[in-house]
Amino acid sequence: MHHQTRVAMLGETLQLAAYSAVTQAAVALALTRIFWDIAPPAYLLGVAGAVTLLCTATLILAQRFRSTFRGAATDRAVRRGFTAAKLLAFTLGLSWASLPAVLLPTMDNAYRVILVAVCVGLISDAYVVGPIYGVAVLLAAPVVTGLFVGLLGCEAPIGNSIAVLLAVYAAFVFLSARRMCRLSYGRLWDRVMVQEQSETIGLLLKDFEEGTSDWLWETDSAGRLCHARRRLAALIGRDPDDLRDLNVLALLHDFAADGAARGDIEAVASAVRDRLPFRDLTVSLRTTQGVRWWMLNGKPTFDRQGAFVGYRGVGSDVTASRAAQARISFLAGHDVLTSLPNRTGFHDALAALCREVDSIERRSAVFYLDLDGFKAVNDRHGHGVGDSLLQAVAARLLAIGGPHGVFRLGGDEFAVVVRDVGRAAAEALASRIVAELSRPFRIAEARLEIGVSIGIAYVPDDAIEPSGLLLRADLALYAAKADGKGCWRCFDLSLEERVVRQRQLDGDMRVALAAGEMELHYQPLVDMRNGRVTGLEALLRWNKPGLGWVSPAEIIPIAEATGFIVEIGRWALRRACTDARNWPDQRVAVNISSIHMRMPGFHDEVAAILRETHFVPERLEIEITESVLLDHGGEVLENLKRLRAMGVRIALDDFGTGYSSLSYLTEFPFDKVKVDRSFVRDLQGRPEKIAVVEAIARMARALSMNVTVEGVETHQQLEVLRDRHCDIAQGFLYSPARPAREIEALIARIEAAEPARAGEDHPASDTVVAAPIPANEDGISATGRPVPALVCVS
Repeated sequence: MHHQTRVAMLGETLQLAAYSAVTQAAVALALTRIFWDIAPPAYLLGVAGAVTLLCTATLILAQRFRSTFRGAATDRAVRRGFTAAKLLAFTLGLSWASLPAVLLPTMDNAYRVILVAVCVGLISDAYVVGPIYGVAVLLAAPVVTGLFVGLLGCEAPIGNSIAVLLAVYAAFVFLSARRMCRLSYGRLWDRVMVQEQSETIGLLLKDFEEGTSDWLWETDSAGRLCHARRRLAALIGRDPDDLRDLNVLALLHDFAADGAARGDIEAVASAVRDRLPFRDLTVSLRTTQGVRWWMLNGKPTFDRQGAFVGYRGVGSDVTASRAAQARISFLAGHDVLTSLPNRTGFHDALAALCREVDSIERRSAVFYLDLDGFKAVNDRHGHGVGDSLLQAVAARLLAIGGPHGVFRLGGDEFAVVVRDVGRAAAEALASRIVAELSRPFRIAEARLEIGVSIGIAYVPDDAIEPSGLLLRADLALYAAKADGKGCWRCFDLSLEERVVRQRQLDGDMRVALAAGEMELHYQPLVDMRNGRVTGLEALLRWNKPGLGWVSPAEIIPIAEATGFIVEIGRWALRRACTDARNWPDQRVAVNISSIHMRMPGFHDEVAAILRETHFVPERLEIEITESVLLDHGGEVLENLKRLRAMGVRIALDDFGTGYSSLSYLTEFPFDKVKVDRSFVRDLQGRPEKIAVVEAIARMARALSMNVTVEGVETHQQLEVLRDRHCDIAQGFLYSPARPAREIEALIARIEAAEPARAGEDHPASDTVVAAPIPANEDGISATGRPVPALVCVS
């Protein structure tokens, strides 16, 4: 920037110096003529010749500067130009300085006035020679010096008076010239800066037009295009030259896509007519590349007199972004995989349905669908097959319920909204959906079978607002799954009452645990061979004030669903270890939920409780169900191994009712398996059950495991189990679960009793416990069977 400013300073100085040189040469010749008879002619001719020669050199230097600086001016050339200009100014000043120094003392006052006036004019030439202050000083300073020398030779007081005035004038000229040179430098600096900025802006605009899909446009006062990009002409199939005289409004109207964005075209036309600016108006035009969407911005321009000269603006091709916005808008309301309306669309449909309650005469129905068995397919065949299966399910649902409205809510959940339908027709449609989705699917050469459970809620019978309608459909779906899946169920009030009770119990059980209202009862485990009690199983009991005994079968699923089962498990472990310290010869068994067992730090919790209660690890037995091992991660086996390393025993509960018990037994060596009570019930009349129990006992002995049989209620069952070499019996034959305070006496009674009397049955009510059992105190189910406290079915 500084270099370019110096170039401009030198150019302006030499340009002005050329005019000054011609003037000074003419003045030199005139003075020669005026003083020809007063001063020596040879001297006058010498001065005139010197001035004329120097002026000619100045003109030549200015010409060479223009030739040299047409290209890029180097720093060296600029420095040489500055030096030459200063040298010429100083030499010219010296030439003029000789006139007053030599002639003033020899002239009369009339001629002195002429010579002083000429010298004053030469001094004022410092204003003319340009923005280089050094050139101005070197030109004027010698003339001022020559004047002082000449005035010193004049008689007093004229010479002295003029010298004083000359000093004042010279000081004013030099100070003013200094200020003007600074202003000139600033002006030239600004001019160079503006020029560079203009060049930069020009390059940016050119790059902008060549490198983007946008273009600059400009019109004259009549609305004709003065500037337009070639790509714009190519898009609409016109020659670029034709666009120069094309009215921009005519262009928009002639190429407008049918029925698209007409409103914005009219808005552009209205703004142009009223000479108002406009922004982000989108128009749709027919082009050689199909329909394109352009976003236009423009503002009117006016000249210095305020006259309208046209419009300037920017056009942007927003076809791609508009397509992306349309896609985003579609995805916001639709499922990517199946293209069905998603949960957002479903809620909108429910809201619309509820708003129409007063305007429809017949009811409408909402189907809430959940696929049965889809997770197993997804896990076995992979997510790719699972996705294809979901697409096939969506296709079948559209074929059946398409006229009504099919939605995918996420995962394997779907919904169907059926408008203006009676109950019979809705239930028939639900039955058809169940039947259609039960038919096998052929996906990637695999034959896949799944099912569907459906919950149905009606508008306005069940609810007239979306959240209530969805809740009731969900409750009906829950009932369908509870009834065995692969069916449909309609909402009824009993389902909602059950939910209210569950919510109440959820809050109450947390308060009860903190307040000490819950307790553990213990059921003895008896060795079939000698009748001795070998251990006790801890079972949860809750006598809720105002409600009575609450069955664990009701509260445990609630606790598992909310995660509160973990807190219950910690409490039960601590309570059981504390109670069992009073029975030094007995082990204590505690059921642990699958949620708790899958927690990475579970073994550390057990270790901490054993230290806290000073309980021997070998006397603690952890019972788990097969659900703990289903889809287990490394943390489950790690917990089990760490517990075994401590000395804690591990039992597999409800053996034989799961999916792959044998594989679990080989994967991890349990200390004990517990045969489920379902194999003991009706044991005498079911030979196949006897065979299963015998097979389990043989397998357990081969794997060095004990066998405990649950639900033993009669001596006949005991004899059969003893003959099949089972080890431990647990059931009402000996005792239901009793409070901790009764256990010592209970153990003594059992071990002191006579051996089982052959051929004599002892029903559940005829136990060795003489004290009467309060109704429901032991959590007995409707079938008369005890319910374990912490056995968690998942």
